[in-house]
Amino acid sequence: MRRSKAPELVVGLDVGTTKICAVVGEPRPGGGLDIVGVGNAPSRGLRRGIVVNIDSTVEAIKQAVAEAEQMAGVEVAGVYAGVAGGHVRSLNSRGVVAISGREREVSTLDVERAIDAARAINVPQDREIIHVLPQTFMVDDADGVREPVGMSGVRLEVECHIVTAAVTSVQNVVRSVNRAGLAVQDVVLEPIASAEAVLFPDEKELGVVLIDIGGGTTDMALFRDGAVWHTAVLPLGGDHITNDVAVGLRTPMADAEALKKRYGCALTSMVPAEETVDVPSVGGRKPRELSRQVLSEIIQPRMEEIFTLVAQGLAKAGFQDAATAGVVVTGGSSIMEGVPELAEAVFDMPVRRGVPAEVGGLAEVVRSPIYATGVGLALYGARRQTTGVTPLDSNDGAILTRLGRRLAGWFGEIF
Repeated sequence: MRRSKAPELVVGLDVGTTKICAVVGEPRPGGGLDIVGVGNAPSRGLRRGIVVNIDSTVEAIKQAVAEAEQMAGVEVAGVYAGVAGGHVRSLNSRGVVAISGREREVSTLDVERAIDAARAINVPQDREIIHVLPQTFMVDDADGVREPVGMSGVRLEVECHIVTAAVTSVQNVVRSVNRAGLAVQDVVLEPIASAEAVLFPDEKELGVVLIDIGGGTTDMALFRDGAVWHTAVLPLGGDHITNDVAVGLRTPMADAEALKKRYGCALTSMVPAEETVDVPSVGGRKPRELSRQVLSEIIQPRMEEIFTLVAQGLAKAGFQDAATAGVVVTGGSSIMEGVPELAEAVFDMPVRRGVPAEVGGLAEVVRSPIYATGVGLALYGARRQTTGVTPLDSNDGAILTRLGRRLAGWFGEIF
C-alpha cells in the first residue's frame, strides 16, 4: 500500500550502461540524508553511457523506480538523473565584471553577472552547458576568495569549471525518464554526483582525484580547494574487461562476467600461482581448468590502460601534481581485488576505495561502490532543495536550457 506523494523526498537515478539504479532519500532537517528505498534493474539500452535503445531504457527505469518505491512505500514523481558518456567535455573559464552599487560592495547580483560572463563561451549548436561550477573569486587584488558577497572592491573576477554535453545525448536520457512517467528535476554529471557521496571535505580541500569505473564509462573529477577543476569521461569500463576475458578465454559473455566478478584480480602478483578456475567453453565443449593468474593477466592490462589514460588526461590539463590527498576509486569495477593496489602503482599516490558514507537510513544497503552515483545524485538533490540553489553550481539557470528540457519532457509525454 503506497502512501501519498511526499514532495520532500529526493530521488537519484543513475542511468548506467550495466545497471539502472534508483535511490530514494529523505533529507534530514539539520542536513544529511536518510536512504529509504533502493531499486536496481539490469540496463540493456545503453552503450558506453549513451542511450541507444529508448524502449529498453524506459523499461529498466520503470523497474528500478518501482522497486525503490515499493521499498520506500511512496510514489516518486521527479528524479535527478546522471549523465556520462564520451560526448562530455569540460573547460575552465574566467569572467570579470565591475562591481556595481554606490558602496562598491559585492552583491549576489554581481556574483551572478561574473558567472554569466564566465559562461559566455563559444558553445557549438549541438552542445549545451550542463554545469557552471564556480571555483574561486578575486576581488581587486585579493585572490582565493570563497564567498565574495559583502566585500568591497572595484572589480570582481571568477574562475569557473564549465561542463558541456551533446544536446541529443542529454535529451535521450531526459526522454527515457519522461516516458517512464517521471519528471527530470536536473541532469548532473555523474563524477560530480559520485564525489558528493564518497569524498570527504578535507580531501576536496587538499586535492583529490575521483575515478568512478562503471560498466561502459570511467568518469573522473579532480577537486582542489573544495572545487572541481577538471572532469572527463572515458568510454572504457568494466564491460571492456568482460569482453577481453570472453575473447581471451573463449568463453560466453555471461560466464566471462561471472569469472571476472568472482575470481578477477587487477594485479597478477597478488594471485597465488597454484589457484585454478573452471572456464566454461562455447559450443557445448567441455569446461577447461585454467590458472587464475591467466585470468588476471587478461584483466590487468585493461585496468592499467584505464588508469594510464586518466593520468595522461590530468597531465595534459596541467594537473599532474594537484592531487595531494591521492586518488579515490569507486564504481562497480573498483570492487575487484587489486584495483587500489594497481592504481597506486600507476599514480604513485595513496589510493582508497570510495563507498557512500555520509548517509543514514538504509546506509548498509548502499554501502558499496556500485551505489556511489545513485546516492550522490540523491545527496546533490537534497542539498539543492535545502539551499534553493544547486550544491556546487550556483548559476545553472540558463532559461533556454531549462525550457528546452521542459519541452523535451512534454514531447516525451506526447509522443
